[in-house]
Amino acid sequence: MADPEVLERIAARRAELDVLEERLAKQLAEVRAERDELAVAERVLERMSEQIAAERTVAAPAAGQVGGRAVLMVPHRAPGVEEAALPPEYQRILAVVRQAGGPVMVRQVGEVLGLDTEVRGKLEPLRGKLSKLAGRGWLRKLPDGKFTTRL
Repeated sequence: MADPEVLERIAARRAELDVLEERLAKQLAEVRAERDELAVAERVLERMSEQIAAERTVAAPAAGQVGGRAVLMVPHRAPGVEEAALPPEYQRILAVVRQAGGPVMVRQVGEVLGLDTEVRGKLEPLRGKLSKLAGRGWLRKLPDGKFTTRL
């Protein structure tokens, strides 16, 4: 027959291990929950960074130097300001909108320009450029988010 003292020690050790297992299981659950929270935080941060970058693109007029004076790289549309005053990339965007013959979505412009339209991050800079053109009077932005040429 087994020694009662040895059986008692085995039972005590088993109880210690059960407590340890319970504590570790709780810690593991907490670690997994925190990992999930971090993944969500990363996605939110990425989305907010894209939005902020797009807003900065629209809000901050690009300036250049001409004759020692600061000028807008994308000037406001005004009498005597020709389309040729726009940077070449903006001229291409304007041409795509004009060729569409009606209101276009950012994705449609991106497709014509050869951008990867399945990646949202590729469209946001284009959306910023279209918005900048609209803000400077070269295009019209409709309430549904589409862009069209000025009349």
